[in-house]
Amino acid sequence: MTVFLSIIIPAHNEENRLADTLTQLVNFTNAQSYTSEIVIVENASVDRTLDIARDFAINHPGIHVLHDDRPGKGLAVKTGMLAARGKYRFICDADLSMPVQEISRFLPPSLEGVDIAIASREAPGAVRYNEPAMRHFVGRVFNTLVRLIIVRGLQDTQCGFKCFTQKAAETLFPLQTVTGWTFDVEILAIAQRMGLKIVEVPIPWYHFGSSKVRVLKDSVKMALDLIRIRVSMNKRKFK
Repeated sequence: MTVFLSIIIPAHNEENRLADTLTQLVNFTNAQSYTSEIVIVENASVDRTLDIARDFAINHPGIHVLHDDRPGKGLAVKTGMLAARGKYRFICDADLSMPVQEISRFLPPSLEGVDIAIASREAPGAVRYNEPAMRHFVGRVFNTLVRLIIVRGLQDTQCGFKCFTQKAAETLFPLQTVTGWTFDVEILAIAQRMGLKIVEVPIPWYHFGSSKVRVLKDSVKMALDLIRIRVSMNKRKFK
């Protein structure tokens, strides 16, 4: 059965914050007039993430838990997006660095007529809180490379909150090949080449010290991924 909103949470070693995040999301969805579901995709955790997710699912029928032994945020998101049933499918980082109430701004009636709405920490009106200067600098360098090499015009491709229509999700994610952090770039690159409408939604964003991103090490790997994605895009044809 189709629901209005699916919230997809990639969850890798999230035992310290998943319960609080799920509590906030359940309270949010219960307060809405539309139907919804929460899809947790736990992959390759070595802590109690899967147990916590399953415990929540027992008491909340709208929560569904998927497990995969293979690591990679991109893999988890792809799995969740294709398993979801929502007319709108929202990727939600487990750290809730964007306040949960902001989700409404990505959906009708607040936002109409777009295929993909992506949270932006750089669009006019966005505010960042407590972000270390080095992390911000590295992020801006990376996004500059993204705009120069692959995805045109978008100021923040890597923020972990994005909303896709059902049609966009079911068109794009079967084509995804990147399983790690840079899956966003590949998905948005394909979307642009298909002519899908993408908008950036400025958000308040809070940095938490428990972020999984290792700024220098992961940035090098992500930069190499950009080259691979660009080469792949040049070889692929999209309708």
